[in-house]
Formats: sequence, C-alpha cells, structure tokens
Amino acid sequence: MNYLIPFLILITVVVFIHEYGHYYFAKRYGVGVTDFSIGFGKEIFGWNDKSGTRWKVCWIPLGGYVKFFGDRNVFSESEQLEIINKYSEEDRNKLFILKPLYQRSLIVAAGPFANFLLAIVIFTMINLFIGKDMTPAVINEVQKDSPAFVAGLKKNDKIISINQNRVESILEVSTFINISTDEKIEFVVLRENQEISLYVQPILMESKDALGNSQKKRMVGIKLIPLNNEFQKNPLNPSKSIYYAFKEVWFVSTTSLKYLGNMLLGNADSSQLGGPIRIAKITGQVAEFGIVPFLSIMAYISISLGLINLFPIPMLDGGHLMFYLFEKLLGKPLKQKTQEGFFRIGLFLLFSLMFFVTFNDLKDLGLF
Repeated sequence: MNYLIPFLILITVVVFIHEYGHYYFAKRYGVGVTDFSIGFGKEIFGWNDKSGTRWKVCWIPLGGYVKFFGDRNVFSESEQLEIINKYSEEDRNKLFILKPLYQRSLIVAAGPFANFLLAIVIFTMINLFIGKDMTPAVINEVQKDSPAFVAGLKKNDKIISINQNRVESILEVSTFINISTDEKIEFVVLRENQEISLYVQPILMESKDALGNSQKKRMVGIKLIPLNNEFQKNPLNPSKSIYYAFKEVWFVSTTSLKYLGNMLLGNADSSQLGGPIRIAKITGQVAEFGIVPFLSIMAYISISLGLINLFPIPMLDGGHLMFYLFEKLLGKPLKQKTQEGFFRIGLFLLFSLMFFVTFNDLKDLGLF
C-alpha cells in the first residue's frame, strides 16, 4: 500500500498530461471528443462538460484514452467510407478522420510531446529552485588491481568526460559508465593541468542501488568523494534551467533508445527492463525521500511513456504516425485490411513486451 498511492499519483499525472495533449489539439482543430478517460475498464466516477465530453476515471490505471466523435473504438480506426454518410454536414466537421493530414498528425503526436514537455517543466523547476549538482568528479581512491588501476587512473584525477559525454557532476560518472556497452570505456581526465585519455575495461558485478534494489552494474573500481563531503548544488537562472532541462530530456531519450537497440542486439542486460510492478516499487521507494526525488522519477517515467508511444507499432501513437506517413507517400490511406494486419502484428508485439517485462518484475520480486 505504501507503494500503491505514490504509483497511482504518478501514473495519473503522466497519463493525464499525455491524453490532454491529444485532447488540446483535437479541440483546437474542431474535432469532437466524446470521452477523456484515465484508466481502462469500468468507470469509477466521471462527469460531462459543456461540450459533451465525458471525463472519467476507470478501474485499471495502466493508461488512458481520448475517444473522438465518430470513432468505433478508442484507437480511432473507423472506416471512412462507411461512416461519412451517417452524419450531417455539421457533424462531419467534428470527425477526426476528415481532418487534414497535418492536423491528424499533430493531434496524435501531441500526446508523446506533452510527456516530454512535462519532463522539461519538472527539470526546469528543480534546476531553478533546488539547483543542479555541479560537484567536480575528482577520484578519491583507485582500488588496487581494479580495471581503473590497470588502465592507469590515479587518485586526484579530475574526470572531464566519459565516452565523449562531458562530466559536469560527480553524480554523472556512474550513469555514463553504465550506459556504455563498449568493451572499453574512454576516460578523459585532468592530471597536473594536462588532459589524458585512458581506456578502462569495466567488469559486470551484482550490486545494490541507493534504494536497496539488486542490479547488475558495470564497475571500474574508483571512489569519488566531493570536497569536504559537500555537494555543490547551485540554483540556476531561468535560461540555464531550461537549457539543462532540455539537455536532460534529450540525453535520457537518446540513451534509452541506444540501450534498447543494444538490448535487441544482445549487447545490453535485458533484465533491467521493467514494467508496472517495478515502476510501482521504485516510485514508492523514491517517494519516501521527498517531493523532489518523486518529481524527478515522474519526469523520467513521462519521458519513457513519450518515447514508447512514438515507436512505429500499431495501437501506439507512433503506429498512427506511421500510417499517416504511408498516406502522405501513397496519396491515400492504407486499406482497412492492411491496417488490420499491422494491428495484429502490433498486438502481438505489445503482448510479448508485456509478458517479458512482467516476467522481469516477478523475477525481481523473487518469484522466479
């Protein structure tokens, strides 16, 4: 129960923002919206607004949807020719499928990009009012016979970059090491006012994160301690706050895509990919540390939701955008049977992914 409430708050906010992105642009372009749902299944409670939209919360809190006027289902897959003649000219103006291609594309893309925007706002507020850590990454200890020792890293070396990722904070070192899938990691360090490049071959070890969860991490055998054991967290001005917020969203997005690519190629640990159970667990653990860590994990989950929805898989926003690309190239929409074939493939892929992440979640709980 300690994990459930923070998880429900997080998922409700992230899903609402996503669906509101769709809703906002749909209303902007005159599309009728009949339902705005947080969750799936039977309705718990809801209300109708002045325009006739039913706003509701349902029992299964693992997503949501916006249903457009004239749709046969929540995935907006109505056959155009069959439904056009059913409506008056006034009602036809509300139909999503009759809107210009660019408007339909913007309405669909607005959901994922609303998630990115939420993350940018959260990171900007944290940078502005709490600050961003700028503690120099200076090596305090190199363990004997460790990969770092063998490579030539020394105490008091200041780490400038890791695999061409500039290190601006001591907190980034572990992240840059673990996102790398190369056999050797390039460290650029400052030693006696000279920059030196060294290549370290990390080892994979089982360890526990700050929340006490077991995970496999790449280790090089160095210890970093901030000067006087104090982190340099400095509030930033508005422009820098926004800049670093965009930078973080871009970094998380590109890193996640690279990790997934390497995982599919067998070069990354697939056991780290989790689903709702692991998200709920981590959310509850992070929430115990306060509002700022909770908002941070909300931003990261929001980025993940935005990215996943942009994948070109039917049933996801990216799948719709893929169909619109075909429509642009062919000059007409794909045939309904073709779309249905794609949807069957998409359904299989989504169920396979759900099975895989659920298995990882249950394994993480010690049930396998």
